[in-house]
Amino acid sequence: MSFSGKGDVPRYVVAILIAIVGLFFRQLLFPLLGVGNPFHTAWAAVIFAAWYCGMGPAIVTAIIEVIGVWYWFIPPVHSFTLSDPKSQISGMVGFLLFSSFIIALGEANRRSLFRSQSAEQRLQKAHDELEKMVKDRTADLTTANENLKTATENYRELSVQVLRLQDEERRRIARELHDGVGQILAALGMNIAQVRHESDKLSNEAARAISENAFMVDELSREIRTMSHLLHPPMLDEIGLSSALRWYVDGFSERSKVKVNLDLSEELGRLPNEMELTIFRMIQECLTNVHRHSGSTSATIRLSQENDQVTVEVQDQGKGIPPDKQADLISSDRAGVGFRGMRERLRKLNGTLEVQSDAKGTTVIARVPFTIASDGTAAKSGSIN
Repeated sequence: MSFSGKGDVPRYVVAILIAIVGLFFRQLLFPLLGVGNPFHTAWAAVIFAAWYCGMGPAIVTAIIEVIGVWYWFIPPVHSFTLSDPKSQISGMVGFLLFSSFIIALGEANRRSLFRSQSAEQRLQKAHDELEKMVKDRTADLTTANENLKTATENYRELSVQVLRLQDEERRRIARELHDGVGQILAALGMNIAQVRHESDKLSNEAARAISENAFMVDELSREIRTMSHLLHPPMLDEIGLSSALRWYVDGFSERSKVKVNLDLSEELGRLPNEMELTIFRMIQECLTNVHRHSGSTSATIRLSQENDQVTVEVQDQGKGIPPDKQADLISSDRAGVGFRGMRERLRKLNGTLEVQSDAKGTTVIARVPFTIASDGTAAKSGSIN
């Protein structure tokens, strides 16, 4: 119990009460101690007052103790006269001197304790302020993380919508090329064929021009058909992924002179339309990267189905991807447009994308989960991640 900093009056009141209690206990011990050593309980009272009440109250306690001992316990008792003035005054002065020493020690201890308590209070206050700052910063960080998470989810959703719109636009352009431009070219070819039947009425130069035009129309029709199929292969919807991949790989090998080995699992059946389109676009992007960047003259595509997962692996024997570029591919935010598009497509299906590359070549592995619907058809198992 400490009265430091709580005002002076309570401390002085307690000091006076301590002095009275000390005299009272000395009175109780009077039959045992008599008039000898009258300051026994006075020492205890001064020590207690010096320790808990402070220097001023302890001095009051010492003075009260001297007066009380002089009046009640120094012969002749109940009187302020002295029977042996020299020794009795010496005893009282000695008590006051030693009391002063005790009071000084007590005050030094109280001040040290007060400084310690003040330092502890300041430390506790600093700790509370720091804890509050940490809580505030944690709350700010949590809010920032939630905002970042929301922004990331919005970005991913936007990316998925962009890819969906891109696929729809490709499908529309492919249909326009096939139904619009293709039909015009077909009509132009029939007109040229009609003119060629009457080539005997034309000059040699005109007949040769007509033949060249017919050849160029045929070439243009094939190019338009190829472009249409590359934008959105009709057989992907009509026949399935396996046939579309075989058609695309054959055309790619012919155009790029890159030999592609296509290894399709016998267990592979029809997959959900969106999954087939995602796998087709992934392989399309990987083969484009092989042709443009790897320098490889061959590539291998493995497509397998095991339990509830489809695994796609595209491997080349090229120069590999530099380590700094591989670090960029790990982060979808820093990856190129092609890889970022693949990741977003696969993430929508709860799939994963892994890239392994060294000086011997590059392997891109995608894993996509799926389940079988109640009607026996394959159905997508995941939602947008």
